Amino acid sequence: MMRHRWLIALAAIATVFVFVAADYADARGGRGGSFGSRGARTFTPPAATNTAPTAAAPIQRSVTQPSAATAGAAGAAARPGIAGGGMFGGGLLGGLAAGFIGAGLFGMLFGGGFMAGMGGFASILGLLLQVALVVIVARLAFAWWQRRKAPAVAMQSAGNTPGAASGPSTQAFGGLGTMFGGNAPAAPVGTPVTLEKSDFDDFETLLGDVQAAYSAEDLAALRAKATPEMVSYFAEELTDNASRGVVNQVTDVKLLQGDLSEAWREGDREYATVAMHFALTDTTADRASGKVVEGGQPGEVTELWTFLRLRGGEWMLSAIQQA
Repeated sequence: MMRHRWLIALAAIATVFVFVAADYADARGGRGGSFGSRGARTFTPPAATNTAPTAAAPIQRSVTQPSAATAGAAGAAARPGIAGGGMFGGGLLGGLAAGFIGAGLFGMLFGGGFMAGMGGFASILGLLLQVALVVIVARLAFAWWQRRKAPAVAMQSAGNTPGAASGPSTQAFGGLGTMFGGNAPAAPVGTPVTLEKSDFDDFETLLGDVQAAYSAEDLAALRAKATPEMVSYFAEELTDNASRGVVNQVTDVKLLQGDLSEAWREGDREYATVAMHFALTDTTADRASGKVVEGGQPGEVTELWTFLRLRGGEWMLSAIQQA
């Protein structure tokens, strides 16, 4: 009987490792990954759109160095809170779930059954909940005391500022947000830019031109359509393909749906991130014989492409993110 308990416990532990490994593999993103630069928003997730309603994969490779602020935002995105990722969702709920599983496994290992390890864990949990309650009450009281000390004239002048938007103040939600470790989201960097229909026509044209130049392994054509950083990544992929004796061709590219995620200006540079859902045929073939070794079937892909131009200049591809 004891042997069976050991086997069950080991199987449960192995299952945990399988789920963790699968979650890590899924987090690595699709073929090609996410790379390039979006200016000061490189490490800030693009806004969701109808075409790409879920969060885009974060930039994995970029010449842009994250500042302390963007690094913190990227870390928060990589470590979600109560509704986070991972096998148990991460954050508070993830920790509690992992704790219950751990307590149960130890109970099984030492012969007391899956629920044997819960007693001690429950007492620790009760202590933690009491401490958390005291902290919450103390922070609420401190926030109330700060609001009482704030000069009323400041609120009046803010409310009477010409052009100020009317409606409920978001300051009232700051106490609870900061109490649990969160802050009000920072305003996006840069000045919003309004795009014309011709800009979207350029984006669609670039989608096809970049894929065609990549398929033809034409670096000169890519330099005219993409930033030097993006060309360096494409050149690296083409070199890897040549080393493996294969050629990758993307054909029959057709935009099916697209919409703007965000467009902004930083100094004399303008950026636009566009979600695009498009059809394509992605084929990897042997370079010598032409025999298909991977793909070759029509498919559909959703990606977010960021374009860059100097004010008044031509748009160029600056980043690609998987949706």
